[in-house]
Amino acid sequence: MQLNVVKKIRVDKWLWNVRIFKSRTKATDSCKSGKIKINDLNIKPSYLIEAGEIIQVRKDGFDLIFKAVELIDRRVNATLAAPCYENLTSEDELNKYKDWYIGKAAPERRERGAGRPTKRDRRTLDEFKDDIYNT
Repeated sequence: MQLNVVKKIRVDKWLWNVRIFKSRTKATDSCKSGKIKINDLNIKPSYLIEAGEIIQVRKDGFDLIFKAVELIDRRVNATLAAPCYENLTSEDELNKYKDWYIGKAAPERRERGAGRPTKRDRRTLDEFKDDIYNT
């Protein structure tokens, strides 16, 4: 697949293209709410970034830092998006993110034929998960 590399692109579009945000709307909203910064300045979604710029992203309570290596004009799969940016996020922040993410990938499993959990089952399960994740 041929990537079209451009010299400048809107920051909200680039964040969506390289899969930092799941939707362009979320990227745009993050810019509008001041969660995207370049040179410690809040930027608008229409800000045109260039290759080599450092972008600070506050997402889900984590401070992520990326360097724009290539500016692509359309959304691509994760394999093709990976070389388009360099992750400069500190190790401490990455470890904090990994600790938060543990156990979020797969849903809980129930025995076959057990049906849906009741309210009591759900409360018990929530209390159990709170005990594990909050200690």
